[in-house]
Amino acid sequence: MSDAVPTLDDIKAASIIIDDAGLRSASIHSASLSERTGASLVLKLENLQPTGSFKVRGALIKLMSLRDEQRRKGVIAMSAGNHAQGVAYHGGRMCIPVTIVMPRATPFTKVVRTEALGATVILEGDNLADSALHAEKLSKEQGLYLIHPYDDPDIVTGQGTIGIEMLEDHPDLDVLVVPIGGGGMAAGIAVAARSIKPKIEIIGVEAALYPSMGNVIRGENHACRGITIADGIAVKTPGQLTRKLIGEHLDDLLTVDEAAI
Repeated sequence: MSDAVPTLDDIKAASIIIDDAGLRSASIHSASLSERTGASLVLKLENLQPTGSFKVRGALIKLMSLRDEQRRKGVIAMSAGNHAQGVAYHGGRMCIPVTIVMPRATPFTKVVRTEALGATVILEGDNLADSALHAEKLSKEQGLYLIHPYDDPDIVTGQGTIGIEMLEDHPDLDVLVVPIGGGGMAAGIAVAARSIKPKIEIIGVEAALYPSMGNVIRGENHACRGITIADGIAVKTPGQLTRKLIGEHLDDLLTVDEAAI
């Protein structure tokens, strides 16, 4: 695939791998939500993935891209949950040693689930930024391949397969609404959907407490802090690659407050 910017061809190739691994999820019409919103609304059921999250897609494509030597030495990632479990799940299947660095305050259940998938979990740092620094340090010291949770072309490519599937299952879709944390999923879906259906409207949604992507796209400086129910997208610093793609392809960025979530 491209060294820097994923293309539709890259995402199509990744879709074959995703299908072969049994990771294609259903896109279903929701009668109840359609009635409440006055729109014909389709849901993408990524909650039915083996780890309960779309993160298994990007993790698989990234691990498949590694050389044999990199696989033997093992990989390392920083994550508070979904990325950790995605990497651990496929690492276990592919016999790749996986180390995950999590913040010390990570809920015990997330630690246990990640360890149950075969990963070695290290609790280090007060937040994800601290954990990332420790993961980078261990990567250099131990020769482990560092897998970023969103700012990586292969990760973006894997998440982008969601966009292909949605438009294959429901080609009449005219708007996609995609949550944004670091931006990996939104960037991948945007590349795929915009290439397949250029006039489709793509709207990104952030938790109002963490409008980090909106900050960089609009040149704003809203604070990113607080406890949100949408903890999976509570990201203070979005990716460099993801912000480029989102800036190019998204039609709008919205924020949603906690009561609405």
